[in-house]
Amino acid sequence: MTTAFDPIDLAGTLLPNRIVMAPMTRSRAYGPGLTPTASTATYYAQRASAGLIVTEGIQPSPGGQGYPDTPGLHSPEQVAAWRTVTDAVHARDGRIFAQLMHTGRIGHPSLLPGDLVPVGASPVAAKGSVYTAEGPKEFVVPRELDEDGIRQIVDEHVAAARNALAAGFDGVEVHGANGYLVHQFLAPNSNVRTDAWGGDAERRARLAVELVAAVAAEIGPERTGLRISPGNPLGDIEEPEPDATYLALLRGLEPVGPAYLHVVEGPDRALTLELRKRFGGVFLLNARTQGRPSGPEELALVEDGTADMISYGALFLANPDLPRRLRAGGPFNTPDRATYYGGTDRGYTDYPELDA
Repeated sequence: MTTAFDPIDLAGTLLPNRIVMAPMTRSRAYGPGLTPTASTATYYAQRASAGLIVTEGIQPSPGGQGYPDTPGLHSPEQVAAWRTVTDAVHARDGRIFAQLMHTGRIGHPSLLPGDLVPVGASPVAAKGSVYTAEGPKEFVVPRELDEDGIRQIVDEHVAAARNALAAGFDGVEVHGANGYLVHQFLAPNSNVRTDAWGGDAERRARLAVELVAAVAAEIGPERTGLRISPGNPLGDIEEPEPDATYLALLRGLEPVGPAYLHVVEGPDRALTLELRKRFGGVFLLNARTQGRPSGPEELALVEDGTADMISYGALFLANPDLPRRLRAGGPFNTPDRATYYGGTDRGYTDYPELDA
């Protein structure tokens, strides 16, 4: 029986186990020009025993930023700073992918340089607000991307993927989940277009397909992953019938052959299983749980074949040696929610490992 502690071949890269550190926004890019710091390198290196680390969301361009103090991967300074992170992870025999995240309409003009404004699939504002340096501000109506703007978004992701390899990353994960730009094109309430980028399921999935294909063409499909979250309402997303959209997405990705699909599970396990059956690469699952973070219980999803790998968020945040703790059945440090976003090294690099 395959277990989460067995190695796995990720499109030619051998991973030592099937436990993934999920991407988690930490808002601590305090270096010049939104660069990661020495603390960032420590944070990721502490967690290098993961089969795979996927970083926090990294904006591929200045206009992709949606929160304060999130890092970029679009300047030489950012590439150089991320190299210190990847070097630290590789020194401990870890593997690390950069998650490329354009937040689209989730953000605010005050978070963007110059006269940039949030963009989206359609001029439809998300309900709610975002935290800024001046306190919470309501989301604004985004500027609808025209054909040239869409092509620019794709080009920016390709350039960021190229920068990721220059920075020493083992690959990239395109963020198509959790209400951000790619998800805004996938969802019918945020994409009300009637052109070639909206309308039916295939056209709403087009940006995701073309973006992943372009990144894969630049750095190789074996270094390219995609994260999706069917039916996830984050960012004021409504997908009452997500099956057609995500099956169309998988059909579009078949000739691309990305290394993995990373699913943030919604309420429908049947859809998860259908995606699992239809996707030809490695299937990563961030399993849906009720009232608790993913824990030892989710290891069984590898054993029963529901997923190839399981990703852990909050539990990995608080337990830098999580694979060891999962194998031992605990104990587990409790995540401190008050230190999730921004702040000092408290709640970032000071969670203890188990005694040797």
